Amino acid sequence: MPKNIEVHRENFTISTDSSRLDIDAICDFLSRAYWSKGRPRERTERALENSLVFGLYDGNKQIGIARVVTDYAIFAYLCDVFIHEDYRTHGLGKWLIETIHSHPDLQGLRRWTLATRDAHGLYKQFGWDALSNTENWMEILRPFAGEGRD
Repeated sequence: MPKNIEVHRENFTISTDSSRLDIDAICDFLSRAYWSKGRPRERTERALENSLVFGLYDGNKQIGIARVVTDYAIFAYLCDVFIHEDYRTHGLGKWLIETIHSHPDLQGLRRWTLATRDAHGLYKQFGWDALSNTENWMEILRPFAGEGRD
């Protein structure tokens, strides 16, 4: 079981305590994100239950999220990173990524991955880069799996 962390900056908090998550707010965020449009609520709930989730809060109000899918030893996949539109351009995304990278249970991992269409600049600031050996990677891509559009 990963260690819960909580960090503060001004009125903002990042916490991995799953009891703080506002599932309605998270589903609302993700309904507007290009990568998760049409994702059924049940899928989001199951994903949250099986991930290390970093919630971002203004007081008690959920304003952001990021999920890490990991084995805590070798590999981590960063996904569902979202900051509410009203809170963008305040450095909260950078702070969220810094907090994720410094989580004690995520140290020493051999590989991190993520997929992004439009946030390369953010992630490059933290050492992320395009896959170096794309010929080694394979995937099964089912963009509408579980959404009733298979």
